[in-house]
Amino acid sequence: MTKISTGVAGIDTAKDKLDIAVHGQTRRWQVENTLRGWKHLSLELRKIGVGRVGIEATGGYERGVVRHLRAAGFTVLVLQPIQVRAYARMHLRRAKNDVLDAVLIAACAAAIDSPPIEPDARLEDLADHLTFVEQIEEDMARLKTRLEHIQDKRLRRIATTDIARLERRRANELQHIAKALRSDDDLAKCFDLVLSVPGIGDRTAITLIVRMPELGRISREEAAALTGLAPFDDDSGQHKGERHIAGWSMPVVSSRAPKEWHTQRCASACPDWASQSFCEVDAAFPQCDDK
Repeated sequence: MTKISTGVAGIDTAKDKLDIAVHGQTRRWQVENTLRGWKHLSLELRKIGVGRVGIEATGGYERGVVRHLRAAGFTVLVLQPIQVRAYARMHLRRAKNDVLDAVLIAACAAAIDSPPIEPDARLEDLADHLTFVEQIEEDMARLKTRLEHIQDKRLRRIATTDIARLERRRANELQHIAKALRSDDDLAKCFDLVLSVPGIGDRTAITLIVRMPELGRISREEAAALTGLAPFDDDSGQHKGERHIAGWSMPVVSSRAPKEWHTQRCASACPDWASQSFCEVDAAFPQCDDK
C-alpha cells in the first residue's frame, strides 16, 4: 500500500481513549481506544493529510491502534517515555495533561528520524509470550526468596509445589515460542544460527531473536549497546571518568548471568562470554536472510 507522507500527528494513549493532536495545527480530538475508534482515527488522519504518527508506549494499550494504523499505510513511531520526557525538558515544558501530551508527542515525532529498521510483525505476539515467561521467572524468584524464610513444613511444601508448577509452565511456554520460531523458515534459520554460538541455549536464543530483531542488520557495537553491554564514556574537560555499561536494558544478559552480576554495572563487570558470544552471533548473522 502506498504511504501518505505530509503531516505528523501525536497520540496520547489511555486504556479507554486516545487523544490526538496534529503538529503545527490547533486541531485536537479524542476517539475510543477500540476498533471503531481506530477506524475513525484512520479516516480523519487521512482526510487532513497526516502520514506519520507518533505514539508513546503505554504498557501495551497502544498496540492495537499501532497495528491498525500501520496496516492502513501510516508510518507509526512508537516512542519510549524517556524520549518524550527528554524532549519536554529540552523545550522547558512542565505542564502535563492528555491533550498537551498529544501535542508534545506530535512535536517529538516530527523532530526525530524514523527507525532504519521496520518492526517485524511476526515477533509481536511472541514478544507477549516472552513477557509472560519473564513474569513467571519473576514469580519463581519471589517464591524461592520467600522459601528461604519459611520454617513451617506445610508452608514449605506449598511454596515448593508452586515453584515446581511454575517451572513446568515456563518450560511449556518456552517450547511454544521455540515451535513458533521454527514454523517460519527465516526465523528458524536465525534461531539455529544463534544456537550455533557456544554457550548460548534456547532461553537466551529466544530472547535475542524476539527482543532484538535488529540482529544481523546492525553493527556489533550497536548490538552491544542495545543489550546494555557497551561501556559508555564519562569524560568532561579534565575529568576522565570510568567507562560504565548502561545497565541491562533488556533481559538478554540476565537470562544467563550469574546472580552476583546483577548488582554490578561497571564495564569491568561485563563477562568475557558475553563479548565473545555477541561477536560470534554478529559473525553468524550475515547468513540470515532478512524479510
